Amino acid sequence: MGRKITDKVVFHQIQVLDAGAKGVSVAKAPDGKVIFIPNVVPGDVVDVQTFKKRKAYYEGKAVKFHELSEHRIEPICDHFGVCGGCKWQNMKYSQQLYYKQNEVKNHLQRIGKVELPEFETILGSEKQFFYRNKMEFSFSNSRWLTEKEIDSTEDLGNRNALGFHIPKMWDKILDISKCYLQEDPSNAIRNEIRDFANEHNLAFFNPREQSGLLRTFMIRTASTGEIMVLIQFFENDKKNRELLLDHLYEKFPQITSLQYVVNSKQNDTIYDQNIKLYKGRDYILEEMEGLKFSINAKSFYQTNSDQAYELYKITRDFAGLSGDETVYDLYTGTGTIAQFVSKKAKKVIGVESVPEAILDAKANAERNNITNCEFFVGDMKVVFNESFIAQHGKPDVIITDPPRDGMHAAVIDQILKIAPKKVVYVSCNSATQARDLALMDEKYKVTRVRPVDMFPQTHHVENVVLLELR
Repeated sequence: MGRKITDKVVFHQIQVLDAGAKGVSVAKAPDGKVIFIPNVVPGDVVDVQTFKKRKAYYEGKAVKFHELSEHRIEPICDHFGVCGGCKWQNMKYSQQLYYKQNEVKNHLQRIGKVELPEFETILGSEKQFFYRNKMEFSFSNSRWLTEKEIDSTEDLGNRNALGFHIPKMWDKILDISKCYLQEDPSNAIRNEIRDFANEHNLAFFNPREQSGLLRTFMIRTASTGEIMVLIQFFENDKKNRELLLDHLYEKFPQITSLQYVVNSKQNDTIYDQNIKLYKGRDYILEEMEGLKFSINAKSFYQTNSDQAYELYKITRDFAGLSGDETVYDLYTGTGTIAQFVSKKAKKVIGVESVPEAILDAKANAERNNITNCEFFVGDMKVVFNESFIAQHGKPDVIITDPPRDGMHAAVIDQILKIAPKKVVYVSCNSATQARDLALMDEKYKVTRVRPVDMFPQTHHVENVVLLELR
């Protein structure tokens, strides 16, 4: 481990060279070490004050700008630079796409070390703002203060906040006035909840003391116009809970699903909690090519609906189905990809480890009158075995969309054993995807690669790869 720098070290007139991992940019110090700097754009020339030193790199911040990059633009959000959610909002979107494509290419070449085809151009998002269908906010009775507020001698008044965690600070919440990630009425609903709670002296959560009524707030929207709101309460205060929920439903009658949960445990995850329906129904409906998918409070669904449609179309195109194939959809989630490709396949088998997701997948297939999809729950590395394949048939095509950690080695081994003609690998982490491609290289050749930007203003990028049997 390195040590923290105790004395301020300033490097003068440093040129920012590249966009690095996790949304920070990269420069070189006079001693040759890398400097990681947030909130700058490649091409900027800055003075950098370092605050952390490691064996091979520094971490620092820009304290003076000498030249501004031609790729720099003015961020539209008042919270930029503090929130941490849209780290590339000061960079032209064309450059964001350039660096995302480069990241995928570098990972596949450097980590995968496999023969690659010419990359297809990254698919950008038509919406660069207001594209998310799910947002989560936290309450706090001790909001994050700006340097100006800290230095002020005036009474700061109400310290309640409803917003986002400050990066790397689990107990610090930035109060959000307007977020550009989710379409209205998202901002209106959040601000109304905060204002009503303040007016009626409802206690905001204190994570250190583990006290307070209001803990978190989630809002989900769908392309169909339906809205879900879920408020998480720490204390079981029926009177004040119903006071807030009744007001919210009266103020926003367009809410399709109003739910709540009382969670007094130390962490705020809802996946092990009993969620209560207060008004409406316990799900909202998303639609894609005439298919309808129910989304409940615990469902996983791609958080950019428009780009999810584009991602699935690319996946289906890469699979090249004629109607006679047996397709396995590994890590199927709620079965969206499985059902999306089903009309061009003979049979689709979806496998997922989360029981609730499989229940959703089966319900969605029934709703959509799809009869050639079957869904099974189980740990992928356990259930995906010879007996399972013998029972359901050898796949001609495998589609796999694993979590960020990539596929388990046992799953890769099984794919290599059964050797389907094609594997379409969808990934939200091209580094682990590259590692898996290297393991499959003995039998498979990468023939197509196309990144898809699901999250404008951030460094995150999805990637779709087609592998074909050698």
